[in-house]
Amino acid sequence: MNINKSLIKKAAITVASTALLLSVAGASFADYPDRPIGVMVAYNPGGATDFQARIATLASAKEKDGKALSVGQPIYVTNKPGAGGRKGWNWFADKAPSDGYMLAAYNVPHFIAQSIVFDTKYNINNLEPVGNWGADPAVLIVGKDSEFNTATELVAYAKKNPGKVTVSGAGKFVGHHIAHLQLAKAAGVKLTYVPGKGGVGAMKLVKGGQVKAGFNNLSDAARAQGDIKILAVADLERHAFLPDVPTLMELGILVDNSSVNFRGLMVPKGTPANVISHLEKTVPVMFNDKKTLGKMKQTNSPVRIMTRNEVIAMWKERQSALTELLKDLK
Repeated sequence: MNINKSLIKKAAITVASTALLLSVAGASFADYPDRPIGVMVAYNPGGATDFQARIATLASAKEKDGKALSVGQPIYVTNKPGAGGRKGWNWFADKAPSDGYMLAAYNVPHFIAQSIVFDTKYNINNLEPVGNWGADPAVLIVGKDSEFNTATELVAYAKKNPGKVTVSGAGKFVGHHIAHLQLAKAAGVKLTYVPGKGGVGAMKLVKGGQVKAGFNNLSDAARAQGDIKILAVADLERHAFLPDVPTLMELGILVDNSSVNFRGLMVPKGTPANVISHLEKTVPVMFNDKKTLGKMKQTNSPVRIMTRNEVIAMWKERQSALTELLKDLK
C-alpha cells in the first residue's frame, strides 16, 4: 500500500511539473517576440543586401496607441560574410537558433545555385521563408574611363581577344556569376570571371580598373553612376531606375532574368509554427511601410514584396530552372 501511495505521489509531481513547463513554454511562445530580433546577412556591411536589409526592417518596432503595427520588436543586423554567402548560410542552417530570434536575409539565385553546385548545409528544404522585399537585377558595368560604351562593343572586343575580358562579381554562383556565364554562352565569347569580396569588393575592382567589366546589382550601380558606366541590364525588360539602359536581350544577347536577385527573410527549419505564423503575417507589412518604401525608392532599391507562400513557390521554380540552367554553365 505504501508503494502505491509513493507511486501515485511521484506521478502527481511529474504531471504537475510537466503542466508547469508546458504552461511556461506556451506563455513564452504566446509572447513572441519579447526581445529584439537579429537578421544575419551573409555579405559585408555596405553591400546591397546589407544596405537594403537595414532599410526593409526599419518599421519592425513601429506601433500606434501602444499596438504593434508589424513585427513588434526592433531588428538588428549581424554580418557573416565569406565565400559568396556560403559561410553565413552554412552557419545559419547548421547552428543558428530556431526560436525566431535569429532570422537571415536570403538571396536567390545565390543560395539555391550554390546548393546545387557545392556541398552546402543549406537548401530550399531546410530553410523557411517569411517574406520577400525586393528583386534586384544584375547589370553589366565598366569603369568611367573604359573604352567600352555599349555591351555590343565589349562583346566585339571579347570575340577578338578570348579570355582577356575580366569580369568581376560578388562571388561564385551568385546572380552576378550566373549573368556572366549566361553572357559568355549567349555571345559565344570566353570571359574570365574574377570574384570580389561581395558586391562592394566587386564594384571596387571595376572602379579601380583592375577588371575590364563587372556584373553588379542594379541598386548599387544606380547609386554609383558618377564612377561607372552601366551598359546593360540582365532582365526581361528595362528598369524604371535606369530607363535609358537596354537589356541584353534588346541587344540580341539572350540573357534572361535567371540572375535577378530576390531578397527577403527566412528562419531555419524547426522554427515553431506559431513563430513562423507571426512572421509571415507581419514581415510583409513591415516591408510595405510607407516610409520604408520611400527610402527604398530614394536609394534606387527595387522593391518586390512577396508573401511566404509566394516565396515558397518562387524558390521551387528557381530550383528547377537553375538545376537545368547550370547543367550547361558549370
